[in-house]
Amino acid sequence: MENNIPKYDPNAQPVIDINGIKKLLPHRPPFLMVDRITEIGEDYIVGIKTIGVNEGFFQGHFPDEPVMPGVLIIEAMAQVGGILVLHSVDEPEKYSTYFAKIDNTKFKRKVVPGDVLVLKLRMTQPIKRSIAFMHGEAYIGDTLACESDMVAQVIKNKE
Repeated sequence: MENNIPKYDPNAQPVIDINGIKKLLPHRPPFLMVDRITEIGEDYIVGIKTIGVNEGFFQGHFPDEPVMPGVLIIEAMAQVGGILVLHSVDEPEKYSTYFAKIDNTKFKRKVVPGDVLVLKLRMTQPIKRSIAFMHGEAYIGDTLACESDMVAQVIKNKE
């Protein structure tokens, strides 16, 4: 999987379904940007976001030519990356991940209603001092739609 374009099989059982995702992430609709996790390894993860025409952001971005905002593509990648990070800690429900930095972001294709966004994140180095370095890629089919380097901080939730 490391350098390959991830393939989405809608018939395959997810590794983590939406209920499992909601146990790991605090996000809720309309800001929950990942529907399922299809693969997870020691240093990588693949998640899916199905883009429906009824997404609220399409009302204003743009009514006559709906396009998913780039910041929301980045957010979807970040949420999938957050699941990867939380998967590596004991008691993940006691932690959250937060953006610290975004670099080298490139948007290469519009994301529109009907697309299935396949989000691949991999750790670029081991987590040190609660800081995670990742590279994210968002695909539609075999086409790279977006890529970005991201840094996240892992923080223990207040009890």
